[in-house]
Amino acid sequence: MKEITTANYLDDINAFSARNEEPTWMTDLRVAALEKAENLELPKIERVKFHRWPLFNVNTEEYAPETMNIPSFDAMKDNPVIVQQGSITAFEQLSAKLADQGVIFTDMFTALQEHGDLVKEYYMNKAVEMDEDKLTAFHTAFMNSGVFLYVPKNVVIEEPIEAIFIQDSASEESFFKHVLIVADEHSEFSYLERFQTIGDQKVKVSANIVVEVIAKAGSKVKYSAVDQLGENVSTYMNRRGHIMRDASVDWALGVMNDGDVVADFDSDLVGEGSHSEVKVVAISAGKQTQGIDTRVTNKASHSVGHILQHGVIRERGTLTFNGIGHILKGAKGADAQQESRVLMLSDKARGDANPILLIDENEVTAGHAASVGRVDPEEMYYLMSRGLRKDDAERLVIRGFLGSVITAIPVKDVQKEFVDVIEGKLNA
Repeated sequence: MKEITTANYLDDINAFSARNEEPTWMTDLRVAALEKAENLELPKIERVKFHRWPLFNVNTEEYAPETMNIPSFDAMKDNPVIVQQGSITAFEQLSAKLADQGVIFTDMFTALQEHGDLVKEYYMNKAVEMDEDKLTAFHTAFMNSGVFLYVPKNVVIEEPIEAIFIQDSASEESFFKHVLIVADEHSEFSYLERFQTIGDQKVKVSANIVVEVIAKAGSKVKYSAVDQLGENVSTYMNRRGHIMRDASVDWALGVMNDGDVVADFDSDLVGEGSHSEVKVVAISAGKQTQGIDTRVTNKASHSVGHILQHGVIRERGTLTFNGIGHILKGAKGADAQQESRVLMLSDKARGDANPILLIDENEVTAGHAASVGRVDPEEMYYLMSRGLRKDDAERLVIRGFLGSVITAIPVKDVQKEFVDVIEGKLNA
């Protein structure tokens, strides 16, 4: 692998940008990010050492999959859907009704060509800054696919909007996805995202995924995700909301990857009366390491941010939850609450639940709870006294423990799929 320097990759970036007919501002942004990436520091995830992970492996060659995973027609519904395999968009569906209302849901390169000014207004300059740290700059320079969703003012979408991102285990292509979601004033919708690896090949790749959700005044976004990337994928995941006056973004995130993961799940409450509920569940197993920072920053008065993190660790797995609630000066009447709990199913498992409250204002409400321990013996006794075997009782307790995200997923079939994923990881 070449060293990540401007000299080594400038020609590759310019060629990639030209091949995808990107506007000049996007090419310039990539080059500026590449130049900054050389000198920036890694983000700090407390109690997680990931500086030696292969997160900077990059492959700029084009990849064409031999077969595409397209939804079967008999299983298709009418809701908006995009399926991407690697950097290729395999399927895209948006009803004429929603298109007539001004809804945009398309792959990132089409969005750059057809809605460049709109993308430019929000891309890496509202929620996530391109030069925050080495990984965000690296992402900006080498992003190779993603989607753009824009829901106009006052538009309410009843059916869920789905995005499925497939990583082929036989591919050496870098998995650098960018998801940009803009909810204009008083719009409402649910968005469901799935990252998954297919196949059983042993090719090692890096994933660098950034999701930006901009919720403008009075909008309501319900965002749910199930992450299932494979054991040979080392992943950096950054999901962040920029939430304005009286807007809300509720997150339900199922972190079910098999490889090593560091993640930032952040909500910036920048408008008065803004609101965010962040629910995260995760399972670590084998020798897997996962470090998850979940942060809510109350920047405005009467903003409300709540964090719930529940994790399960098997075998020699490691899982670290850092919950950060930060109320800034001037955010009077703000509310910051968090709960982080980890269940250990093995004597060799390692888990941390670290609550952090930073309060810079008076007249606020804040609190936290954290625990790391075993399955409650009283719950086990109760279930086993009703005739359940120990293994079945334990699985039932764990399913209830992780249920806060399961019930928040807006598609029943995906709820069932998520339960099956949980069962598979517990039984592996």
